[in-house]
Amino acid sequence: MAHYQVTVDGEVLQQLFSRDDGLARLMEQVLNQILEAQVTEQLKAKPYERTEERQAYRNGHREKPLVTRIGRLVLEVPRIRSGKFSTEMFERYQRSEQALLLALMEMVVNGVSTRKVRAVVEELCGTEFSKSTVSELCKRLDPLVKAWNERDLSEKEYPFILVDALVTKVRKGGRVRSQSVLIACGVNRDGYREVLGLMIGDGESEATWSEFFDWLKKRGLKGVDLVVSDDHKGLVNAIMIHFQGASWQRCQTHFVRNILEACPKSWQKQLHARLRHIFEAPDMDTARLLLEEVVQEFEAVAPRAIERLEAGFEDAMAVMALPEPVRRRLRTTNAMERLNREIRRRERVVGIFPNEEAALRLIGAVLMEIDEERSTGHRYLDMTEYWTWRQEQERTVKAETNKTGRGAA
Repeated sequence: MAHYQVTVDGEVLQQLFSRDDGLARLMEQVLNQILEAQVTEQLKAKPYERTEERQAYRNGHREKPLVTRIGRLVLEVPRIRSGKFSTEMFERYQRSEQALLLALMEMVVNGVSTRKVRAVVEELCGTEFSKSTVSELCKRLDPLVKAWNERDLSEKEYPFILVDALVTKVRKGGRVRSQSVLIACGVNRDGYREVLGLMIGDGESEATWSEFFDWLKKRGLKGVDLVVSDDHKGLVNAIMIHFQGASWQRCQTHFVRNILEACPKSWQKQLHARLRHIFEAPDMDTARLLLEEVVQEFEAVAPRAIERLEAGFEDAMAVMALPEPVRRRLRTTNAMERLNREIRRRERVVGIFPNEEAALRLIGAVLMEIDEERSTGHRYLDMTEYWTWRQEQERTVKAETNKTGRGAA
């Protein structure tokens, strides 16, 4: 990812807190400097600089308005003679902003919003709007989100996937209904995270999750070795059906909450500390020894909590079968919780989505941007030891199969 040096003049800084549009003016100045740096990179020459590497010449600027949550920006986009200036700034920056704006606009158009929402939207847009305005904006944004959410997954393997759902409110048939947004993230064979897709359903039943997993597999999802999720019954049943041969890792964070809920408050702090030792054990033998100690110590004072611990222990420790370098980040669905917080941050502005399409558009746009950032960011897991371990596992299974075959003969 490119790094640019940006300077801000004193007048803009003074206006930051003294003017209503102070933050917008600051952002405008920063983005314009980034655009100038990008055109310098593309041309391989600064203004008026003579170099043998120069690719073309500048040809002034054109104004481009950019509508954001902090106000309306006017950017100076460089022009190039005999060519076109290329930047991803507008496309990547505005997707979630457009989706948020569209959701608010649709609320007003459909008559379900307040005067305050209308005022906010008109302030952001800088003009009044109509159903045709909403329709035209949807035509530009919807195909991008749809293409990303339905992209082919068959070119890669995803040994690890994490799944979760969040509940949002959508207006359907003249009523406000709760809808579940099912989301799946995967770690590909190179160790990079990807958002695999989302689907909106009426709940988190086994049938809904099965439909979601079937959809992912039809798009090419393959090579799954471990699925990480919470202990929702419908979800777990669907995982067992659609990912036979893969292990299921019960989220340890949710598991600890479930255990502590059944523990008397006076013992919760002590039990919590002991549970952490179990989950941070270096191997399963140590974990089982620690489990026995906790059972003996708390069985009399917190019998229901210990019952839950023993019943879910093996599922919560499934990740221990994998090499140590990949365990920590696959023990919980905490990464999904962070993703959900990013969605909630935008969703709160809308409150109740005017329709299912608006929900899919906004949440899809947010996830699309996060996915792009991850694909160009740091590698999430070092997979070297994992693939060595996998090869050893496959050789062992093959040897045992051959041995069994000879014994039967």
